[in-house]
Amino acid sequence: MNVEQLIEQSKPFLSYIVDWKNVLPALSLEATVRGQPEKVAVISVDVINGFCYEGPLASPRVANLVEPIARLFKQSYAAGVRHFILTQDAHAPDSVEFESYPPHCIRGSSESETVEAFQELPFANLFRVMPKQSIHSALGTDLDRWLADHLEVNTFIAVGDCTDLCTYQLAMHLKLRAVAANRKARVILPVDCVDTYDLPVAIAREIGAVPHDGDLLHHIFLYSMMLNGIEVVAKVA
Repeated sequence: MNVEQLIEQSKPFLSYIVDWKNVLPALSLEATVRGQPEKVAVISVDVINGFCYEGPLASPRVANLVEPIARLFKQSYAAGVRHFILTQDAHAPDSVEFESYPPHCIRGSSESETVEAFQELPFANLFRVMPKQSIHSALGTDLDRWLADHLEVNTFIAVGDCTDLCTYQLAMHLKLRAVAANRKARVILPVDCVDTYDLPVAIAREIGAVPHDGDLLHHIFLYSMMLNGIEVVAKVA
């Protein structure tokens, strides 16, 4: 199969995904909380300086997530939600992840810090920051311990970057962990608060990196999460 055949064969499926995404509904935050904010947690992954504003992996697409996520935080707090978890890269200087990606977000550096817009929120003291060493929010972190200690929480709003990497791993873990325990869990992914980076083939070849089609992978992984029982919506407000 050559690229033209693959593109032609995949057109109906890609059209389906684009049409699906374009008509995603918005979700009412009030209806989501349902007067029980103690059962809701908002979990943000990797909205830090090193993916938004500085360093080799910073992306303007990711930086554009800061405002809508901050708005979701404020609306959730106003609705009574008090569970806010921030899982964030904080790598050792010799992290083995640097075999796959350039050195980034080394612990103690400004790259590893929460974006200022989040730190300035008046309820930032509620944020439970969980440093992580990989693209998985639960491996080697306190996330599973927190989940085990808060079994009353059964609705999770997952936001952050990147759609096909850390956000995907987070949302899938929250859903599959509950499925494996035969517990119901609602995992919601608002598209206005999720994105991934873009690295065109020409630029990737020039700098010796791996190309990354942001729009294509964003759509494919949103669809994959929906396929696995994650509630993908246009936004939560």
